Amino acid sequence: MTKIDPEPIVALPTETVVTGRPPARRQPNPFRKPVTSIIRHTLLIALAALMLYPVIWMVVSSLRPNDEIFREPGIIFDSFEISNYTDGWNALQYPFNVYLWNSAVIVVGCIVGNLISCSMAAYAFARLEFTAKRLWFGIMLLSIMLPIHVIIVPQYILFSQLGWVNTFLPLIVPKMLAVDAFFVFLMVQFIRGIPKELDEAARIDGAGHPRIFLQVILPLMTPALATTAIFTFIWTWNDFFSQLVFLTKPELYTVPLALRSFEDAQSVTNYAQMFAMSVVSLVPIFLIFLFGQKFLIKGIATTGIK
Repeated sequence: MTKIDPEPIVALPTETVVTGRPPARRQPNPFRKPVTSIIRHTLLIALAALMLYPVIWMVVSSLRPNDEIFREPGIIFDSFEISNYTDGWNALQYPFNVYLWNSAVIVVGCIVGNLISCSMAAYAFARLEFTAKRLWFGIMLLSIMLPIHVIIVPQYILFSQLGWVNTFLPLIVPKMLAVDAFFVFLMVQFIRGIPKELDEAARIDGAGHPRIFLQVILPLMTPALATTAIFTFIWTWNDFFSQLVFLTKPELYTVPLALRSFEDAQSVTNYAQMFAMSVVSLVPIFLIFLFGQKFLIKGIATTGIK
């Protein structure tokens, strides 16, 4: 006689047992997600407005008369003075385009120096094998924590003996020697993410380290190179301390030094013209960051820097 196994007992929801119908599913609230999104975007816009308020106030102040700047802390126009830009352009000993040109020369030299020297140093640390490699890499990383105030005096003595003071050389030549350890580390991290099989394939074809670096590694380093160029531009363009130490002649002043010249302790400072030229000096940084933001984010994301 065949033994029939009893069917398993399945527990039914209470609503199914009572009414005989399956329980109704809860319908999502159609208004919950739009309300949450609106609240989130409102908070983000408010926070962005709070952070941008000083910049907005500076732009508004550059279009006000000098005697109304600190009397009216708001950003609503009472009067419109476009002449602050034309007067501020020629307010100093030289036109402001001279200072813009000086900053541009230094920035271009620093960018070229960092791209060449830091990429070569990074390739050496990432791909070559030499004595005390880890020790030298650690010393390079320790130099990141060394403040400029510690090395500025020896640098000034050295460059003064070379006759480089009041020239652009003290600001450009060190960049040719891979002194920015941050960029070296950034590129080392990027090169380590490139498969070594590409190097081995090029080596089988007879390529040496120079050819591997120029034709294999360097074309793949575009995000890291773009990040280095953007950071170098911003840091060099805004640099004040080093340029103040090595540049004392007015015809060699850069943008930060020229803006400092608007403030005179012995006379009335024309803040309206100074704010107008400050707005002009922010335009290159804004454009560089606007068009290079994609490369900046990609370069940092692919190097493992948190």
